[in-house]
Amino acid sequence: MTTRPNGVANDIRPVADASPQATTESESAAAITDLETRHLSREVAGRVLVQDVSVQVLAGEVLAIVGPTGAGKSSFLRLLNRLDEPTSGTVLLKSQDYRSITPRELRRRVGMVMQTAYLFPGTIAANIAFGPQQRGKMLAPAQIEALLERVGLPGLADRDVSNLSGGEAQRVALARTLANEPEVLLLDEPTSALDEASVSGIEKLILGIVTERRMTCLIVTHNRAQAQRLAGRTMVMQAGRLATIGPTEQVLNAG
Repeated sequence: MTTRPNGVANDIRPVADASPQATTESESAAAITDLETRHLSREVAGRVLVQDVSVQVLAGEVLAIVGPTGAGKSSFLRLLNRLDEPTSGTVLLKSQDYRSITPRELRRRVGMVMQTAYLFPGTIAANIAFGPQQRGKMLAPAQIEALLERVGLPGLADRDVSNLSGGEAQRVALARTLANEPEVLLLDEPTSALDEASVSGIEKLILGIVTERRMTCLIVTHNRAQAQRLAGRTMVMQAGRLATIGPTEQVLNAG
């Protein structure tokens, strides 16, 4: 078996936790799986972006996705709510094939926060209310304020988004996603463009929300320390493939 420079073994294998508790949890995983990919692949113009990735993510779990630049991490994440379409394979959301769910409903249930907060021109309140409005649901001012309080921006509903810092914009993007009441949260390097103080605040916010709502979360990150802080399990991607998956400490320290 060979080892890559970053210290993660090249063979495709799970990293096992030998504890009895881990064995029990593994045996019951099928009953509590929230999201599952089956042989998920995407190829564009002859270039393989994601190849044959099969993974199960448990309800309430935070799974980090790491790997070198160009490994297919973001490409994999975008397949999970059909921002991009797979060439082959599929995704199951609570055991339901996601091809049987309309794209709009799927993206409500599987929300995504990008590396850069793409907010609509206008007020914070208008951004937060947008998703529910598309489903014919009007958020009351009190509901918007509650979301803003949860992400640490109380009293800012009427502020124009052009007057936000990077950290504030990411908090609004997260609140906008939460307004849709997603079951799964996808995070594509949500802190990579932020300063250190903002990173710490966003990480605490993510962990708090995931814990409160028992929300399943997948986060793409280049920051291994961030994976250790946030995720119970980590998957490593290389050249579009799943290289290894298992408890974060074991995966990142594997030799």
